[in-house]
Amino acid sequence: MALNILSKQKLNDFNSYTLIAIAFFIPLSVAIPNLLSTLVIFNWILLWNFKEDWKILKNNGVVLAIFAFTLLHFLALLWSSDIEHGLSYTIAKESRLLLIPIFMLFIKKAHIKYYIYAFLLAMSFAELSSYSIYFGIIEPFKYATLQDPTPFLGHVNYNPFLAIAIYLLLLNTLVCDNFSKKEKFFSTLFIFTMSFNMFITGGRAGQVMFFAMLSIFIFQYFRATLFKSTLLILILLPTLFTTIYLTSDLFHKRVNLAYNEATHFQDKRANNDATIGSVGLRLNFALNSFESIKEYPLLGRGTGSFQKEYDIINSKNTKNIASTVNPHNMYIFELFELGLLGFIALLSIFFFALKQALHSEDKLIKNLGVALPLLYMVIMLSESYLLIPNTTHLFALLSAFLYKNYNNE
Repeated sequence: MALNILSKQKLNDFNSYTLIAIAFFIPLSVAIPNLLSTLVIFNWILLWNFKEDWKILKNNGVVLAIFAFTLLHFLALLWSSDIEHGLSYTIAKESRLLLIPIFMLFIKKAHIKYYIYAFLLAMSFAELSSYSIYFGIIEPFKYATLQDPTPFLGHVNYNPFLAIAIYLLLLNTLVCDNFSKKEKFFSTLFIFTMSFNMFITGGRAGQVMFFAMLSIFIFQYFRATLFKSTLLILILLPTLFTTIYLTSDLFHKRVNLAYNEATHFQDKRANNDATIGSVGLRLNFALNSFESIKEYPLLGRGTGSFQKEYDIINSKNTKNIASTVNPHNMYIFELFELGLLGFIALLSIFFFALKQALHSEDKLIKNLGVALPLLYMVIMLSESYLLIPNTTHLFALLSAFLYKNYNNE
């Protein structure tokens, strides 16, 4: 019996170390975090302690919200027009959220700093690779180009990761005071280099997230003085935006391009112009999607129905403009497939996350636990980030240690 308990303890420890490895590889690979997460799941099944696991998880609001969200997707297969796609696409992707309760079972509070360090180390390596390509030291590889040096992941993933990395450095350096003097020196250095890196790469969602992150951090840093925080944001953010706009050629072009695509959207859509641009495409996805949402507001079209049903609407309204498998907006996607019920289920995950974080007495968990859902809620306006493997993996890992009930540890 003692040996059995010892073996279980070793397996629990092994899974926590595996989570550290997952934190490191999330910014660098799609396949490796998937493989390591599968290993954690296999070990969880091997432990065969489901009754005790449920006792640990059953009173956690975030976990229950995730279970409800997942169950709703399975139920919505009943009225779906494409059950096969619902299983192979929507449920296959969104079921990654179920990693949160499984990860929670193996998260150790003493290892939180290692999960964070591993992620920051990987982001430092990715940033170094980005600069090496930008300055012509190495040739572009994988997803990188000279104009957009994001080698390991495309800028859709990379720039939000940068924003979260910068926030973690700011939080540990200035609010939580978790770093030594030496660590604070390097942390400050990386805050500046990562911020510069943010605007030599092309991820607009991550850049919006950067400004949102700064706003959240300022409120958290000056939490006792709301007036001072608001005034600083109103002065700092426009000044910073203008400075970057005038000094970063890529950011300048991307902002102008977004503005031009938005202002010419109505004319191009009316003319069925295929050169509508990425901003125009997102606006078109939204307008076409809302036709279905207005028709099926409560329960939506059913899990997996988006691509098939959207193709029909698009071919009727804007047949020359590209169709899509998702509308690049998480809220519209849920409203389309699951209606208002799905939209509320999605928001409930963030509601319980915020509620739990605000009750924490740990500075790191409280501040990061509030910032994480708010930042994801911002960027999900421009992309379905809980359908993308790496961003979902990061959300799952961070949520697991932020919203775990450590009284059960």
